[in-house]
Amino acid sequence: MRRSIPSTTALALFESAARHQSFTQAAQEHSVTQSAVCRQIAGLEDFLQVKLFRRTKRGVLLTEAGTNYARNVRARLDDVERDTLALMARGGAGGALELGVVPTFAAKWLLPRLGDFYRLYPGIPVHLSSRTRPFLFADTALDAAIFAGEAGWPGTESCFLMDERLVAVGSPALVTTRPSLQAADLAHLPLLQMSTRPYAWRQWFESLGLRIANDLAGARMELFSMTTEAAIHGQGLALIPRFLIEEELQQGRLVPLIEHAFISDRRYYFIYPEQKSDNPVLALFRSWLEEEASRYRNQSSGA
Repeated sequence: MRRSIPSTTALALFESAARHQSFTQAAQEHSVTQSAVCRQIAGLEDFLQVKLFRRTKRGVLLTEAGTNYARNVRARLDDVERDTLALMARGGAGGALELGVVPTFAAKWLLPRLGDFYRLYPGIPVHLSSRTRPFLFADTALDAAIFAGEAGWPGTESCFLMDERLVAVGSPALVTTRPSLQAADLAHLPLLQMSTRPYAWRQWFESLGLRIANDLAGARMELFSMTTEAAIHGQGLALIPRFLIEEELQQGRLVPLIEHAFISDRRYYFIYPEQKSDNPVLALFRSWLEEEASRYRNQSSGA
């Protein structure tokens, strides 16, 4: 059955005209005439039986349908461009890995180690895409993902990487002025809260057998990077996964307040579709990743 797909030329010119809100600029971008852009978009509207632009005295404006369609077309063209560039870069040979990642984990743990993988396997590029929520692999071009949460997604296989150890930290100035801090003393200091983990401090105190009245109070922030910077500047105490602040701890910009590493309910897994389990590139990356995670677990347990 023939697919109901417009010409790629029409889609490319439409995306450009939608982005610029101008047929003239779209024509300049693609080195064609303005009349050619008008013909292609008119043909696209006839194909769709939907008006994508409203013609006004000042030019063209997207309709609501055009706005929604432009967003989807742009995403698909981006995918095609990415796949084309990847194929060109490899000269037609296979070997790239499309990996979905939790952004903070990728920035602070994976990327500093990824150079070792490239030294071992220089012909295998690893493309990273941000993923913070569960998803269906069938709806993406991803080969695998590193995810914080529960494994056991339908139709997938997984391997455990590491637990998430939350460490209570603060600025050095805060500690030097209070050299004998006890866990209960932290309740009298400002606590920085993560909006995505509203009960983190409560769980931390309870793991030490304490119940604190104001464990939910304090400035709320969405990202660990925000709480890290706020803690460095003495704005409060933060509960942060240790792997995110290894550098800050080594530099002395942050210091542990209490020698108590609390393991949260989140665990990091490498997850991939069952049908890709025999993929040789994925197998190489999984083996390397498991070894790196095992080494890190051993180092962390001895820290």
